[in-house]
Amino acid sequence: MDTEPTPDRVVRRPLTHPEAVRAGRTWWDAEAEAYHAEHGEFLGDHELTWGPEGWTESELGLLGDLAGARVLEVGAGAGQGARWCARRGARAVASDLSGSMLAVGARLQADLPASHRPALVQCDGTSLPFADGSFDVVLTAHGVLPFVPDAGAALREWARVLRPGGRCVFSLPHPVRWAFPDVPGPEGLRATHSYFDRRPYVEETAGGTATYSEHHRTLGDLVRAVVRAGLVLTDLLEPEWPEDADHVWGGWSATRGRLLPGTAILVCRRPRGPQETA
Repeated sequence: MDTEPTPDRVVRRPLTHPEAVRAGRTWWDAEAEAYHAEHGEFLGDHELTWGPEGWTESELGLLGDLAGARVLEVGAGAGQGARWCARRGARAVASDLSGSMLAVGARLQADLPASHRPALVQCDGTSLPFADGSFDVVLTAHGVLPFVPDAGAALREWARVLRPGGRCVFSLPHPVRWAFPDVPGPEGLRATHSYFDRRPYVEETAGGTATYSEHHRTLGDLVRAVVRAGLVLTDLLEPEWPEDADHVWGGWSATRGRLLPGTAILVCRRPRGPQETA
């Protein structure tokens, strides 16, 4: 939360899905160019970076062999992850709620070979315009889940578009982060909010119109949402801050990252049949 304009007020209150969608689309449309200017070099135009620590898919290897795979990146932003997959032989699609974020992506990939340019689709990450079983892999790096009220609805939709045996890998801000101020210095190491308070963080106008929101689930909530979506959780990563990294990303830095987890990555797959549970 480091590039948005100052809101009229910040509250903790429930938010409907339409409210969250309107706020998210408006905020990311307005911030698309500034976000890429600030974070584009760190993310890399053709890299898949899983979180503010800087760990990449090239290093973690969570997606498996992508040659010939049908891959969907939801909450793709400018589509860096989908382009990384396309460069490894995947037939990739990058989807995002924000047309302006996708426009940045279109510009970044305009001069690439056709095989390295994922299709760009504007849509809500909880309501995908794709048939059942359309993809071998669904992924997102800090996309969709932090910004929607119903994580279960998103995960059920991702499971729907996966083929049986397909893989779903998603990262998001580590739930423990909710209890601490979102600042990179020592003041970000003192818990000031309840980890168990699931009320969304909402920035709004004086008239009560939401302009930005983030939504919290505990780690247990996330695991239960995965299971209820019909997915099998195969791994859960809490990447440590790299030993030689001294960068700052919004509220994250070496000061915080060496003591607190900033990212959770959940690796899941859709069972091949009703008898498969592991």
